[in-house]
Amino acid sequence: MTLSRFRSLGILIALIPVSAFAQTPPASPDAPKAAAKKAPADNLDLRFANGIVAVAEDKVITVDDLRREIAPRANSIQRAATSEKDFNDRMEALQDDIIQQMIDRVLIVKDFKKDEKRHIPDSIIDNAIAEEQIRRFDGDRSKFLSYLRALGMTFREYRKKMEDDIIYDYMRGQQHRNQAVVSPARVETFYYENKDRFYQEDQVRMRMIALNRAEGETDEQLLAKADKIEIRFKTGEKFDDLAREVSQDAKRTKGGDWGWQRKTDLKAEFSDPLFKLEKGQLTTPIITAEAAYILYVEDRKLAGVQPLADVRDQIENNLANQMAQQSENKWLERLRRNAYIRIY
Repeated sequence: MTLSRFRSLGILIALIPVSAFAQTPPASPDAPKAAAKKAPADNLDLRFANGIVAVAEDKVITVDDLRREIAPRANSIQRAATSEKDFNDRMEALQDDIIQQMIDRVLIVKDFKKDEKRHIPDSIIDNAIAEEQIRRFDGDRSKFLSYLRALGMTFREYRKKMEDDIIYDYMRGQQHRNQAVVSPARVETFYYENKDRFYQEDQVRMRMIALNRAEGETDEQLLAKADKIEIRFKTGEKFDDLAREVSQDAKRTKGGDWGWQRKTDLKAEFSDPLFKLEKGQLTTPIITAEAAYILYVEDRKLAGVQPLADVRDQIENNLANQMAQQSENKWLERLRRNAYIRIY
């Protein structure tokens, strides 16, 4: 079952008027209340005379259900969009994802409830609702209930939704946990068959001291300041302590630590002298129009394929996620194949 039929009905334009891309006021706490007072002029109720978007098993998914899911995400998509077309394309993709997620959610909850021995304790649902009230409404129950009224949802309906959310997360989590163990042999096979993926450029763990040029200060004056710091380093003071004391850049409080840098990450005036050094060495002062810089090599990684020991955890996590996604896709395909689904 695809979503193309649903998309062709123009629900995207109906849900979010094109004018919304041009200007949309920021969301406020009263937005749900305002929405409840004035129904959106999207013609959905005319387009879908019964207000139904889809049916999954015995669950009817309504236009209002879809609106509630799309609304919180529309503003962020609007901010990220570069044009009206980009906005519409993003919203169209989001719409398809949400419809499929809502259908899958129904099927997953039903799959959980097939086993009569499985149930979610009331205390877990109550605690989840309490945490939600604290997180979103500062623990104010009256604000929470007002929010539900604005959504046109009773507390009982909300509690049922919370229970289904917990079931949905639990069932998907079980699918991932079932694929969490990746054998060492599989990790090693992947590594040796994909060694090119683990090639790394020459890298330097860099610290830096920056001495900003004061108004009218000459190169010679800057160089004299930098030379004094170099002498202090050579007489035994630690570079990171010197950076905390004298540096004038954003990393001063971190001892001038700029982390691992590749040659291509830096300007040539920095990278050329820096990458000629060994661990524990520093550059001669680099004078620019803005400042004098002293760069220090705290550590080096030579170019080449990273050893298996360095990337084992990365490979294991990637393979586990890949296996979990494949397992979940097969599981969802089976649920969909054996279910009644109709998209209007």
